[in-house]
Amino acid sequence: MKDLVIKPESLPKPEFWAATTIYVFSVFFLITPALENEFATIRTWNSYFFEEQNLAFNYYQHYFVPQLIRNTVLYLAFLVLNFTVLPKLTRKEALVQNILFILLTFVVIGVVLGITDTYLKNYLFNSYETEQETYNILFQNSFLYAFWLLLLFGFYAVIKFASLYLLTHSEAIQSRYGLITRDVLTAIVVWMIGMFLLMMGNADGQIIVGAGILIPLAILLYGYSFYSLIPISLRKKKPFKAYMLRIVLMLVISSIPVFLIGLLLTNREEAGLVYSMLNAPFQLLFTAPLSWILYKRQMTGKEEMYVLQRELGQTNANFDFLRSQINPHFLFNALNTIYGTAIQEKAERTCEAVERLGDMMRFMLQENMQDKISLTREIDYLNNYIGLQRLRTDPNPAIRIDTDIEQPPVPIQIAPMLLIPFVENAFKHGISLREPSHIKVTLDVKDNAVYFDVSNSKHLKPDNDPEKYKSGIGLSNVKQRLELLYPEKHELIIRETGKEYFVHLTLQLNG
Repeated sequence: MKDLVIKPESLPKPEFWAATTIYVFSVFFLITPALENEFATIRTWNSYFFEEQNLAFNYYQHYFVPQLIRNTVLYLAFLVLNFTVLPKLTRKEALVQNILFILLTFVVIGVVLGITDTYLKNYLFNSYETEQETYNILFQNSFLYAFWLLLLFGFYAVIKFASLYLLTHSEAIQSRYGLITRDVLTAIVVWMIGMFLLMMGNADGQIIVGAGILIPLAILLYGYSFYSLIPISLRKKKPFKAYMLRIVLMLVISSIPVFLIGLLLTNREEAGLVYSMLNAPFQLLFTAPLSWILYKRQMTGKEEMYVLQRELGQTNANFDFLRSQINPHFLFNALNTIYGTAIQEKAERTCEAVERLGDMMRFMLQENMQDKISLTREIDYLNNYIGLQRLRTDPNPAIRIDTDIEQPPVPIQIAPMLLIPFVENAFKHGISLREPSHIKVTLDVKDNAVYFDVSNSKHLKPDNDPEKYKSGIGLSNVKQRLELLYPEKHELIIRETGKEYFVHLTLQLNG
């Protein structure tokens, strides 16, 4: 509720336009008879009472103007109370002034209704002994009606804030109470508004009680069907039949409580019996089938959404991964390594470096765009990357790099760039030119399964290192790609100690 009080603008526009629409239609229905019967006698619901008292009835004096004034005052009162007074009261601002303003509004409405009734019900002056008695009756009824309108407005405010609270916190409510979904909350809100409209329209009491009993039971049955009945029934050979049998059993059991509720609300046994008898066919023929249809439709929608999310997630993951691979930091280090090597050794190592780098760039620009590539090419890329990094680390005897990477015995396909992020991460975080460091990479292929291990030393980075608090290169991305491309066909284990980082990946591939 606090969130709604802080932000009272949650519903102003819909409420304003709804109230304005009702007011405009009321004026339209007042004007239309006058336009259609400009030279004729216009008859209204109260013109008959004038005729019974042998009084002349004037449409404008005894109906149009009084009704226009009443409707205008009620419309303005609603706008002021709903958009000015109510928000301040909920925020506990200027309580005394706003309470006094509500009382003043009550008095104004009562007086206006009383004055307009002296014209709308002018025929009553012939029904009582004195003119003062007529005025007393008219104004007494007008203030009672004004009080009734304020009570209805208070009920409306409660419904509005309760509805907003329920819908705003629907996710939290559902997470705590699985039975209460957003659809159930929406149905509760609609039911409360419907009950308000029935009460405001002075509907028949039996209709109000019936709606107050049958609709909540329908909402409860709908929520329980989604939460338990339908999921359980779907496991049976004939799910719909099993579902309907459970519904019938529940309706038989609930017949007595429904009878007692009807008896309690109406104090009449026959009324309670009628509501109990109406509940069973209503729920069986309407609520139960509708719940089944909506559940099946929701399942279909979720399946389609899952497929779309999976495809979209795979596309985004591939795109982000491609973008992350073009690492300027790595390229600059590689170029600097090649440049230093060229100065020191003139040709031999430079040629090797250029050849490896060229092969890697060719792989990234061509084969990396394919859905699947040969595992052999993925291994070639790994070897080129590791070989290029060795040119930088070999001169330092404190850095040890060990590899045991086997080529697959038979042709096998793999999604590109799934293995390299773990090796990149090892070189990024496991190599220090000032401290002893080690990296070990092993890859084995057996029965179309890849067993890939990477371990590396860890070094504390200085506080001013911009990479200190960043996670490994592409690790979150490769985890996502593994989930999307190889669901239930991979096992990724990552262990970390104070001095070492270890990754084990088992991947089931197709030949």
